[in-house]
Amino acid sequence: MKPLSSLKANRLLIQLLFFLAIVVVFTNAWFALRSVSVLVHSELSVEHTWKVINQVEQILSSAVDAETGNRGFLLTEDNAYLEPYVAANRNLPLELDRFQSLTADNPSQQARIAAMRSLVQTRLALLQEGIDLWRSGNIDSVRAMILTGTGKLQMDNLRRLANDMEDEERRLLATRTSAATSSSRRARLAVGLASALDLTLIMLFFRYFARERGIRISAEITAKDLALSRKQIEVDAAEILLLNATLEERVRQRTADLETTNRELEAFSYSVSHDLRAPLRTIDGFSLALEEDYADAVDVVGRDYIRRVRAGVQRMGQLIDALLQLSRITRAEITREEFSLSDVAQSVADNLRVENPGCALTFNLQPELTANGDPKLLRVALENLMGNAVKFSSKKPETIVDFAWDSEQNAWFVRDNGAGFDMFYSEKLFNAFNRLHGDKDFKGSGIGLATVARVIHRHHGRIWADSTVDRGATFWFTLG
Repeated sequence: MKPLSSLKANRLLIQLLFFLAIVVVFTNAWFALRSVSVLVHSELSVEHTWKVINQVEQILSSAVDAETGNRGFLLTEDNAYLEPYVAANRNLPLELDRFQSLTADNPSQQARIAAMRSLVQTRLALLQEGIDLWRSGNIDSVRAMILTGTGKLQMDNLRRLANDMEDEERRLLATRTSAATSSSRRARLAVGLASALDLTLIMLFFRYFARERGIRISAEITAKDLALSRKQIEVDAAEILLLNATLEERVRQRTADLETTNRELEAFSYSVSHDLRAPLRTIDGFSLALEEDYADAVDVVGRDYIRRVRAGVQRMGQLIDALLQLSRITRAEITREEFSLSDVAQSVADNLRVENPGCALTFNLQPELTANGDPKLLRVALENLMGNAVKFSSKKPETIVDFAWDSEQNAWFVRDNGAGFDMFYSEKLFNAFNRLHGDKDFKGSGIGLATVARVIHRHHGRIWADSTVDRGATFWFTLG
């Protein structure tokens, strides 16, 4: 047994070490919190700068909307075209006030916003004057006003001023982003050092107490261990009883959560298929009306803009259709059965021949291939895989598409002789909206392979690919 003086010395040493540990922990915590606070402040500054940039773009967008609505009214005399002008006339002062509030600490931006406010007021007044003259029948005065080029000069000045504002904010953004990066590094370093010091102290205390514990009588240790074991058993038994008592309620709650999620998905699908399509049809219809009825009223550049608007609207419609198909596949109930996968592939190939009458298509389809799965979903997968094969081989003199069973891979495959892709980007293949080819080369939505992957995963299967640029691609898939 240790002498009394030695025990007192040990107690004093323990108290001293404990006090030292508290001081070190609190010091580390203070440095870490300070570093994190600086990092948060830097990130908030970056976020604030982005808000200012977005506000500049919003002001310019509202001014352009006012200009567009005014022109539409002067061309058509339809008051409906004044809605963007009226909205911009109402919103622009609020947007200018918001920008002024956001840049209250920046004198140069305050000077610019004052100049922009004057420009906007002058431009809106000129637009209102043109509308009033037109309504009073002074068409010649309106035309003379337009020919002076004052409106164009004002809008050019407005854009130049907006560009100066945005350049200023982007300069600040670069500075603040750099400061945020430096703060992040310092925060990580501070937290790392604090953690290392705390871990060192923990290890020292652990070693000390481990040595002290080894001196105690083994019987006492055994008794304590038994007491702790009994207590743990009692706690575990109480937790098990509580889990059993609340299991049914948790199952009911999770079932309700799943039902809520499904209803939200259905509402999303309805919104996409109805609410988003209506404005798209409106844009497409008015664009078509402009293209057909006012082709002589605009120059070649204007007609090109109209064609681009229509192309963008139609592409948006295609993206909506692709998203809806992906959503339906996610929620569709799988009905598995034995069926001929070769017959499905043949039907898909026949449809592709009809859809591509001017292409030299050759389909090599292995007969008598059967699968156990949902025929409708697997047809969607083959339509996307074989459709991609035809699309990305369209620049070849002859398109060759193979569909067969690979005994070495124990998987079905679709192979083509098309453009292929760089395997460095293969991990992005099956993500939505990730495309490895530009839209100018091959049109597409970027959803097709994501849809295929979703179908295969819902069958508990696996899909992968191999390709070489300009030497075609091969896609394998299995079904669980």
